[in-house]
Amino acid sequence: MAKRDYYEVLGVSKGASADEIKKAYRKLAIANHPDKNPGDKAAEDRFKEATEAYEVLSDDKKRSTYDQFGFAGIDGMAGGHDYSHVYSDFSDIFGGGGFSDIFESFFGGGGSTSRRSSGPSAGATLRYDVTLDLEEAAFGKKIEISYAHHIACPTCNGSGSKTGGTKLCPHCNGTGKVNRSSGFFAVSTPCSNCNGTGRVVEDPCNNCHGSGVVRKQQKVKVTIPPGADDGTRISLRGMGDAGRNGGPSGDLYVYINVKPHKYFIRHGYDVYVQIPISITQAALGAEIKVPLLEGKNVKIVIPSGVQNGKLIRVKDKGIPKDRNMSRRGDMYIKLRVDTPKLGLTSQKAKKLLKELAKVLGEEEAPTPIPFE
Repeated sequence: MAKRDYYEVLGVSKGASADEIKKAYRKLAIANHPDKNPGDKAAEDRFKEATEAYEVLSDDKKRSTYDQFGFAGIDGMAGGHDYSHVYSDFSDIFGGGGFSDIFESFFGGGGSTSRRSSGPSAGATLRYDVTLDLEEAAFGKKIEISYAHHIACPTCNGSGSKTGGTKLCPHCNGTGKVNRSSGFFAVSTPCSNCNGTGRVVEDPCNNCHGSGVVRKQQKVKVTIPPGADDGTRISLRGMGDAGRNGGPSGDLYVYINVKPHKYFIRHGYDVYVQIPISITQAALGAEIKVPLLEGKNVKIVIPSGVQNGKLIRVKDKGIPKDRNMSRRGDMYIKLRVDTPKLGLTSQKAKKLLKELAKVLGEEEAPTPIPFE
């Protein structure tokens, strides 16, 4: 793939000052740094591209050559790309503060890395999926779930040590990070031996083997609120994994999955149901019983001469709104007029229908009607 113009990469004009180039690079480098975007290959590529552009445009000689001959002039220079002065510029670009430390660890500049705090860290947030019938989600219920999570080790009170003592991690020398080579720079990753804390226990607890947490199966009651829909999330604070080094526990998120109903369809707070009626009920009108979502029946009046596909609205028989059973959506009943299939044994019915056809009159060449 063709390389982009260095000025375009940094988003500056060809007449940009050294300070404008530095500011533009700083913004791109912070946004796309791999430590800030772990596993994001596109961000890493943007970071490399921006660094290469800054390496050239921040050097007066290379910039002049690039302006005259483009990439051909830069690629032809002895030694290729030299990022040494870029490393030395980091403390200036990032003010010698936190980002300076991050970039030194990223590029391996000066051989130093910033130390990660071994202080408290929050526990992981967990997810539990529950599948419910439409009725259960609509009107709410209480359920009991069982899940596994990490709790603070009761033997060592979460310290991971028999005596509570710790020492510097021998793998990362207490930095909490290890470097891996990635092209012209090194990427810092959390040390797997100490989980990035920089310290390990001296005398591991026999129960948790130094981790400070143990796995436990736990049951908890969950209240499903009325009106819950597919994808509704219920948060249970502090019911996730235990934190480390005295940190707070994570949360437990219960996600609701709603099974499709055999007859009812939900749209927002309204429900729809399709009810078959006979041609005589459609022609003469009738009073029928229609099932509700909660299992009861409601009487509705079918007006005479009703057409196939007619929607009849029943107020306040839909889904509860805002977890309030006294405020509900509506139910819509779609009428489907069933045409009877008369067999050879239905001679009497055929005769009656033929007589009805004579009384009502039928057109052999009916005129089309527009769609609604």
